[in-house]
Amino acid sequence: MPNPTHIQGVAIAALADQFGTPLYIYDGEKITNQVKILQQAFSAVPLKIKYATKALSNINILKLIRKAGAGVDAVSIEEVKLCMLAGYSAREIMYTPSGVGFDEIKEAVELGIMINLDSLPLMEEFGKTYGNAIPSCIRINPHIMAGGNFKISVGHKESKFGISIEQLPEILELVKKYKLKIEGLHIHTGSDILDAEVFLKGGNVLFEAALQFPDLKFLDFGGGFKVAYKPNDIATDVMEVGKKVGEAFQDFCSNYGRQLELWLEPGKFLVSEAGYLLVKANVVKETPSVTFVGVDSGLNHLIRPMMYDAYHSVYNLSNPEGKKNKYNVVGYICETDTIASHRELTEVKAGDLLVIKNAGAYGYSMASNYNSRLRPAEVLIWEGRALLIRKRENFEDLIRNQEILDF
Repeated sequence: MPNPTHIQGVAIAALADQFGTPLYIYDGEKITNQVKILQQAFSAVPLKIKYATKALSNINILKLIRKAGAGVDAVSIEEVKLCMLAGYSAREIMYTPSGVGFDEIKEAVELGIMINLDSLPLMEEFGKTYGNAIPSCIRINPHIMAGGNFKISVGHKESKFGISIEQLPEILELVKKYKLKIEGLHIHTGSDILDAEVFLKGGNVLFEAALQFPDLKFLDFGGGFKVAYKPNDIATDVMEVGKKVGEAFQDFCSNYGRQLELWLEPGKFLVSEAGYLLVKANVVKETPSVTFVGVDSGLNHLIRPMMYDAYHSVYNLSNPEGKKNKYNVVGYICETDTIASHRELTEVKAGDLLVIKNAGAYGYSMASNYNSRLRPAEVLIWEGRALLIRKRENFEDLIRNQEILDF
């Protein structure tokens, strides 16, 4: 994985001069190419891609993904509205809530959005309210442990997500009781899944359950494709997954007696490698045991290293060919705030620009104002131009919604 100095001909260092740091940068061409790769991998089946909005929800990124031919999956009513603002029609949006109030379900239904029913109580309330008037989907928990981190393994037996496959009889009882119009079944086992066999294992759970639902239009396999983080890292072979899962899906459709659509919900796969977080070295601090590089960002902008022990490659844009030393790259938050530990970087000096890679997914979307810090700007590189898609916050943004009392 080379360390780029330019994106689509645009010098990354020049972006620091133009927009300041820290700065999120997205390569729009990379995002649209990732959509095309999935479309190619699953070209043998009727495919619908439903981008996981939570990964990166900037309206302009959503518009770009729509332009590339993908729909969206939303997990909150606010994400639903963002997607609609980006130009998506209601039929292009799947809403997959977890434990939300029924008022939010009602609001989504009023907007014409398909609901992915996540629990037996939600099925009951949905049935009481709508009967067979509103089509819906059911999220099944397949009891499969998969994913690179327990916190993002969401299909195992003790996960809060979905309805246990062991509760299929109760599901069918509620479908019959309220004559629910079930058009799809959905699973999602986790993130960073390498092996096609995991998708097939989940698929087999779906296939067996689907035989109990005569009016299906689609089966949703979720997402979880792994991308490369480290040098020589292994990523999901999506062509192999597409071939094996596609063949199994077509075999199922033959048995089912009707051609269904296959849905996927990639998030990280579409946007992770397209994103970079550009930061500036504030200080190089030597101690007897380690040398720290303190940068003008931290877990308030990129929480994944601290929350998930996630690895993000870092390189020194200002000194690409220098002598290498080991550094701990740390943030400016008043808490242990390590971005990268014991990394070999070309010699870093105060003022150097560092680039953090794989920052497109769950970077800005999980950013906060912790320590009352401001969130950075976002820039999209598209057709060789750097386009500002979110302004940097200022102090007025920080206090905008606070009511300041007169004591």
